[in-house]
Amino acid sequence: MQSPPCFPAFKPVELEDRRVITDILRGYRPVTSELTFTNLFIWRKHFDLQWSVHKDWLCIIGKEDMCPRFAIGPIGPPGRTDTARLLLEWLKGQTNGDSEPCIERADERLALELSDVPGLIVEETREHFDYVYLTRDLIDLAGNKYRTKRNHINQFHRACGSYTYEELDERHVEACLALQERWCLLRRCKEDLNLQGEWDATKEILMNYRALEIAGAVIIVASEVKAFTLGESLGDDMAVIHIEKADPEIPGLYQLINQQFCARRWNNVRFVNREQDLGMPGLREAKLSYNPDHFVKKYRIMLQG
Repeated sequence: MQSPPCFPAFKPVELEDRRVITDILRGYRPVTSELTFTNLFIWRKHFDLQWSVHKDWLCIIGKEDMCPRFAIGPIGPPGRTDTARLLLEWLKGQTNGDSEPCIERADERLALELSDVPGLIVEETREHFDYVYLTRDLIDLAGNKYRTKRNHINQFHRACGSYTYEELDERHVEACLALQERWCLLRRCKEDLNLQGEWDATKEILMNYRALEIAGAVIIVASEVKAFTLGESLGDDMAVIHIEKADPEIPGLYQLINQQFCARRWNNVRFVNREQDLGMPGLREAKLSYNPDHFVKKYRIMLQG
């Protein structure tokens, strides 16, 4: 690709940007689920994500619905106060001061850097906290606290008998897309912008999983793909699960593919990050039911006054 765009010039996130952005992210050693090229790429259309480089820092901006533009970052070495303020002031100038821009989903490192800086407000955003689990817990499902999960998997075995687990490859993609489309019809994705955005992101990740170099798996029941999942490494001791979908009419299938993907692909890492709940009560309940080991906190940073 050509030279990276230099602030204040921004360009849309594209597949050709993968190497440059990934190199910066790996150097930063992130722990939040947003800071993978895969996440930036598959959500790029939904959030109109664009990127630029200012000195040593990666700057990403986006927009959602009718909300003002937001930033993710700056991402890079410490000493980010001036760049964060510059980015916020620049975003404010893009809207003629009519709205208050912010840095969204900032990790704890950035929040700590900026927490005592005059003129900036730093606040937790619970709906964006990542849920992080011990991989061994998700594999073993041991003890009373996972009894319900084991019961769900037993329900699957009683209902379906045998199944096949396979690593995702090109011959599965069409069936995965069809499964996602059926799921969306049942969940009425077209009536919910978040679900519609997830549908678009799922299509992007399935169509580009080879180029993104991520891992995936499917569960096949009676010769049909009934569940699929995709994830990748996030640092040396953590995996992040980007997408997980299963036929909602088959009991225990979500629990099964979660367990099997962890057991067969991620048993060599300590933690699994299963991303955030977006403040949705049902999703929060489901994620809490797996007994997270800890949360990765995230923050919103705004100009004061």
